Amino acid sequence: MKEEDMPIDIRLHRLLDFLITRLICPRDWQKNIITVRQNINNAIQDMPAVDEIANLLAGTYINYFHCKRILEILKETESSTKNIFGQYSSQRMKDWLEIVKLYEKDNIYIAEAAQLLFRNIVYELPSLKKQMIKCKQIQEESLKKEGDYAKNEHAMRENYISSCQQIGIEGKNIKKELLSLLDELPGALNAIATSAKELAPVRNYYVAFLNFTLKKDMDSNCLLLLRHIIEKGNTTTFEFRTGEPPEVVEVTTPVLPLDVDCASTEAADDQIDFGDLITNSESGDDRSSSSPNGDFVHVDREECKPDNVDQIDFGDSEINWDISVETSGTAEFQVLDSGSGGKVAHGTDALSVLENESTRNSFYNDLLELETFLEQRLFEAESAGNDVLSSNLFHNAPSDLQMQSTESLKQMLSSVKSISSLLMTTKLKHLYLIKNSPRYVDRLVESLKSKLETAERMAECQKAVKLKYQEAVEEQKVLHPKIKLIVKKTKILLSEVERDISKRYKNRHVKINGGLSALKQITDY
Repeated sequence: MKEEDMPIDIRLHRLLDFLITRLICPRDWQKNIITVRQNINNAIQDMPAVDEIANLLAGTYINYFHCKRILEILKETESSTKNIFGQYSSQRMKDWLEIVKLYEKDNIYIAEAAQLLFRNIVYELPSLKKQMIKCKQIQEESLKKEGDYAKNEHAMRENYISSCQQIGIEGKNIKKELLSLLDELPGALNAIATSAKELAPVRNYYVAFLNFTLKKDMDSNCLLLLRHIIEKGNTTTFEFRTGEPPEVVEVTTPVLPLDVDCASTEAADDQIDFGDLITNSESGDDRSSSSPNGDFVHVDREECKPDNVDQIDFGDSEINWDISVETSGTAEFQVLDSGSGGKVAHGTDALSVLENESTRNSFYNDLLELETFLEQRLFEAESAGNDVLSSNLFHNAPSDLQMQSTESLKQMLSSVKSISSLLMTTKLKHLYLIKNSPRYVDRLVESLKSKLETAERMAECQKAVKLKYQEAVEEQKVLHPKIKLIVKKTKILLSEVERDISKRYKNRHVKINGGLSALKQITDY
């Protein structure tokens, strides 16, 4: 094979060394390129409005081959400035002729082109490709995060709505609605007491069972709270404790917080007015007045009336309005001594048995005891495969015990569970805590608000990731044409360099390895 037929293969990263070692360009070529770049920067400030020139100047670093093409275009646009000697008087032509001349001195243009190829293929284009890949990753991650945030927001809002529904409020003005629920508590407890009267046959069955098995009368010591509510209803604790109704009921209402959710102009309306909640005595002669600290005091008019109005001496003595204050078992109630000496229910004694935490728990325990008993009887009945009382153990039992079947036991058990579930609903549990602890209102409000705040944060996160997604889309729109333009011009530069080197070696075929293959990998995204 002849020498001129042998191809010249040059690796891209060794291209500049190839040019220097073969003395095509000097080793210190960079010091001369500075002047060329300065002249180019000055020359492009004054260019004719030609589309091709604009395309050459756009997108990539201007090199020698661009300058040659610009000079050819200017020969046409500046032909009118040519004199009889064939020289151009146009400053544009002079500037670009000077630039091309400086480029061709010592062949520094080919060294700059080799460096530019290496920089574009090895550094700039891979960097732009990484940015493009990162934009796509950001878009995918943003879509996933947006879905997760939307799911979490929906879950928190559903949780908030569910919590409000369990408590029995709408959720628009949380604290005001919670405090207004206290008005429903007495009615709800009275309804439970009314329903509990239906458990009289169940309790009688339990007592009869105990009397028969223990051989003694258990009626006076068995399920006392349940028996009291069945017989007398939701009376005061005083009546349950003493067996007699009080003559005077002194109820001191706990101080509950204002609804700070409302505007300041509506703050006065957000307070709960407890003025009508004080229970008067059965005689109807008792009256109530409130002390400056918000506590309610019963004042008997008959006690304040002197025996003989004419004998009152207003000398130097003063009326003593001081009223002693006693503290009841709970911190929320202040018990005031009316001085009547009669049957006065105050403090926890003034509460109904289902409002009083202690007696309410006892009533609930009675229900659980009854429920456990019935479950055991039902288990024994179903295990025996026949009526539970058909065995020899209950042969001499009263007829009330022997007549009970599995179906009747199931019905009784269902009735007991129904009452216990009514007493311990989520709504009533919150009402018990609200009534006994004003601070619980604030804690409950904060708990509900935190759900909404979390939902709002999720909504803000959705907006943030949507914005991030859109920014990545816009950046991708800018990067895509930029990469295509640089790849296109780099291919042109690569072919120009190969052609230039080929001319120097008798038109032998020159191939720069790592050029086109690298560009192909970059464009595959």
